Amino acid sequence: MGRLFGTDGVRGIANADLTAEMALGLSVAAAHVLGEAGTFAGHRPVAVVGRDPRASGEFLEAAVVAGLASAGVDVLRVGVLPTPAVAYLTGALGADLGVMLSASHNAMPDNGVKFLARGGHKLDDELEDRIEAVYAEHRTGAPWNRPTGAGVGRVKDYDEGFDQYVAHLIGVLPNRLDGLKVVLDEAHGAAARVSPEAFSRAGAEIVTIGAQPDGLNINDGCGSTHLGPLKAAVVEHGADLGIAHDGDADRCLAVDASGQEVDGDQIMAILAVALRERGALRQNTVVATVMSNLGFKLAMEREGIDLVQTAVGDRYVLEAMKEHGYALGGEQSGHVIVLDHATTGDGTLTGLLLAARVAATGRPLAELATVMERLPQVLVNVRDVDKSRVGSSAELAAAVTEAETELGATGRVLLRSSGTEPLVRVMVEAADIDHARAVAQRLADVVKSALG
Repeated sequence: MGRLFGTDGVRGIANADLTAEMALGLSVAAAHVLGEAGTFAGHRPVAVVGRDPRASGEFLEAAVVAGLASAGVDVLRVGVLPTPAVAYLTGALGADLGVMLSASHNAMPDNGVKFLARGGHKLDDELEDRIEAVYAEHRTGAPWNRPTGAGVGRVKDYDEGFDQYVAHLIGVLPNRLDGLKVVLDEAHGAAARVSPEAFSRAGAEIVTIGAQPDGLNINDGCGSTHLGPLKAAVVEHGADLGIAHDGDADRCLAVDASGQEVDGDQIMAILAVALRERGALRQNTVVATVMSNLGFKLAMEREGIDLVQTAVGDRYVLEAMKEHGYALGGEQSGHVIVLDHATTGDGTLTGLLLAARVAATGRPLAELATVMERLPQVLVNVRDVDKSRVGSSAELAAAVTEAETELGATGRVLLRSSGTEPLVRVMVEAADIDHARAVAQRLADVVKSALG
């Protein structure tokens, strides 16, 4: 069995790769690993469990809850809420662990199980490895230590979580959003109720799209991976800006009043300047991944803000932030972490803070976004190849070296295997878009021939 955990939990096609039996077994293993703190402290461990609206989340939630309770963990079931809401409630309620059922931006047939440690933090590799080891041991026939009688966990619906999380979001805003008109695309996902409620309470006039989840339509032609409907709606309604989330609402991308995209790098740049002005950008530093546009790095240099770069994945951004006490970090894809108020990327919080900056300055989003200039960037996803050999192929290494020499100081190349999908990503930046496309396609062809 290969490693189950990717960069964002365990994912796969629900009821094929990710079965009820696996979800139950992983939950029992997680209870043994993450629930130890509660047991040692003399109380029964507590878990917060939430999900996005996918139909498969209904039976997977049942399996997770059964696994946890069978291992002696009390369960607070919060229902359909964003990943950052589950993370927040895990910390706010003093729970020993949290579980979120979601495949984020993936299509509906997929689903996933994310575990959160005490405090609402994503797991590090060591904890994931321990959970996998316990799970694998059980699969080989080792019996679980099963409580009986009063020792089994109890299950309770915690409906208060919705209002508790929305109140938290409103409470951290530096100013209200009165006078702003905002279009919200909820991707028919986990934030379909939360985000409109939060923006309305903050004073914004809102228009919602993609806010009718039926269990099957999550991320279907909408949300942060399909910005077309949001761009059209912003222009149609004469809105000041638009905000798009993904299925579990840990991402936020934006659209300005003219329908132009404002990506995660630009959002981070805007928020970095805003936090610095308020004296809240600790150590004058922002954290981003190696996938951030070169224009973001140049903008931070121009603003006199230090930049720390990590491997791809918001978990690695968060690790660097926690280790050094930085306040702001994120990814180009829209995972933005404001560590003073969230333990993970929070799309609703990010959107609220971005709108608050527009309201506070009186400047349109398009003007604020000029803090950085995006260099042309081309991303090609190469499927049906052995992604595990990306770092060991001599043919691929030679092709990358040749491309980097060709691009010189005005561009760069990045190849990486996806942590959540079976593909290799080829990213090329250059001063000229046609040049970037040509180099990216040439490298994609080499990936196919070398790793196919």
